[in-house]
Amino acid sequence: MSNVIPFPSIAKPSRKQNLRALLVAVARYRHAPDSVFWLKENAEVLGMLVGTHARMSRDDLAPYAAFYDKIEDKLQFYPQYYRFFLSICLDLEDLGFGGSKGESLCRQVAAAGLIGVELSDLQRAEACHLLARRGMQDRLFSNTIKDRLRYFAERAETFVLPNKKAAYELAHIVFYLSDYGKRDPQLSEAMVTSLKYAGVLAYLDQNHDLLAEICTALHFAGMRPSQVWVKAVAMAHSLIYPENGVAKYPMEDAFHCFLVTGWAQTLSGGMSFAAQVPEDHIHFSARFQSSSVLRPMSECLMGLGPSRSSDWDAMRGCVLAALDPARRNILRQAEASTERFNAFFRGFARVPADRSTAAG
Repeated sequence: MSNVIPFPSIAKPSRKQNLRALLVAVARYRHAPDSVFWLKENAEVLGMLVGTHARMSRDDLAPYAAFYDKIEDKLQFYPQYYRFFLSICLDLEDLGFGGSKGESLCRQVAAAGLIGVELSDLQRAEACHLLARRGMQDRLFSNTIKDRLRYFAERAETFVLPNKKAAYELAHIVFYLSDYGKRDPQLSEAMVTSLKYAGVLAYLDQNHDLLAEICTALHFAGMRPSQVWVKAVAMAHSLIYPENGVAKYPMEDAFHCFLVTGWAQTLSGGMSFAAQVPEDHIHFSARFQSSSVLRPMSECLMGLGPSRSSDWDAMRGCVLAALDPARRNILRQAEASTERFNAFFRGFARVPADRSTAAG
């Protein structure tokens, strides 16, 4: 006779339950209410839900009730954060919270000319995008900004060299041009090349946060990201865990990476937000190590001096030999991820123009 006592299995929370718990944690516990960190993270998590067409109820969004109730006063007192306030308000309404304050807030922002405080075309584009969600924008002004952003994004040589700020901005340009996947952004071939180069660099750097945003931008442009990149993003997302307590080193908190890798996973049809979110204060722990190839690869090329070539076929063996096995595999995967790797390397090698011309 068996003495084994069966225990009932404990059901894991559903994805919807995890997202509800995530909203509670971000809205109530991670940062002081109304701090810029609170505004940033809540704008990001609500933006992700809108961008993935999540279905939420007013009860799901209840943690924001007090914020929404006082949002006009907050905007009046903190106009420098108007983009955060607009983003959170519009997302709450579009997700199902109810209410119609977004239109009056947009009117208030437009009347005050708050876009005029922005130094960056990207921030102006975000502001125009937000106002357009309630039918308020200066089309001529908006199109002028978009033309300048396209000019920036079409310079593919920018994206063959490590420049995280430029690469993130490239992804966000596509977000705004596509209205987060709702319309064809009409990317030129040069812009597509820029995205591919930025993706190669992000993969070589093992920067899964940036790689996820590039994959999302490609999805919004109606293209399929490389499966090499998609698998890397999926791996990273599956190894980020929400944990109780405050991060010992806040700079290592992986909240943003958790969010954007989950976003990219949702768009690609993969598993996302399956990790259970604890109650109370939480931080996000990434349980993987990243081995960037960029520094050793650059050091190898720099050390070659006059013998450095922009021809990847000529340099391949030398560069691979300079790497440890793990980084060697990453480089091979990057090479296989796109048909444009040879063209990418011509820029990455940074061979002086006179020597490159002479070699040709």
